[in-house]
Amino acid sequence: MESAINEALGKIIDPELGRSIMELKLIDRLSVSQGAVEVDFHLTAPFCPPVFALKIASDIKAALLSVPGVTGAKVTLRGHYLAEAVNKQVNKPAQPA
Repeated sequence: MESAINEALGKIIDPELGRSIMELKLIDRLSVSQGAVEVDFHLTAPFCPPVFALKIASDIKAALLSVPGVTGAKVTLRGHYLAEAVNKQVNKPAQPA
């Protein structure tokens, strides 16, 4: 499963640099336990525009959840001036339809 996760993460492109977040080595920690995945990551700059920070965090979560066998995902941005707000937004529970 971890190789499928790495492959999915490799498809996420930093919108400012046009390069994969894996190529840029932005993933700090990847943990997989019984289908639950946790990822800690950083951005190329602590003052990266918030819209890009949220987009990358959201893209990471969507990529994780698209991998067969992944039952849940938690994404944590570290070292950004709005990390707390981004983490709260990207990890909030889905609203029922």
